[in-house]
Amino acid sequence: MADQPPRRPRTIGDARTEAEAAFKKVTAKVAAAPPKQNAVPGVKEQVTLRLDQDVLEFFQAGGPGWQDRINEALRKAAGK
Repeated sequence: MADQPPRRPRTIGDARTEAEAAFKKVTAKVAAAPPKQNAVPGVKEQVTLRLDQDVLEFFQAGGPGWQDRINEALRKAAGK
C-alpha cells in the first residue's frame, strides 16, 4: 500500500462550481449597517428597569415626579 500515489481530496462539485463559489465569496458585498438614528433632545423612551425596593421607595417618598428624579440621578451618574 505504500506504493500507491496519494489520494486527491474529494470535491463537492466540479471545478466550475467551486470556482463560482470562490468568486462569490470574494466579490459579495457586505450590507451596510442602517444609519444610526440621532437622539432628539428631550424625547424620552419607555423602558423596563429593575430597581432595589429601598431605592424605589426613596424616590417615591418625594411624591409625584419620582421618575424624573431617578432620571436626573442617572444623568448625573452618567456625567451628563
